[in-house]
Amino acid sequence: MDKDYLLLKRAALSRPSGQWNDDDFDVLANGVVVGRIFKSNASPVGASWMWTLVFWHHEGRSPTHGYAATCEAAMAAFANSWRRE
Repeated sequence: MDKDYLLLKRAALSRPSGQWNDDDFDVLANGVVVGRIFKSNASPVGASWMWTLVFWHHEGRSPTHGYAATCEAAMAAFANSWRRE
């Protein structure tokens, strides 16, 4: 498997404590949570999905967070930052 393979996992399955909605995901690389993508209530118009890298994965990557119109677009932006593209 490629070392940069990213997987979305629903927060409700990844984080059993708490209540998580269906629009909240953890981003995993090799089974380790490296970020989060979720539908935000406070976001720019037309970009309701927020993506963010987990803090300890910020080094050498920019941007470390952002907004997108769809979950798929948020994942693509996350992947670009993760792979330093």
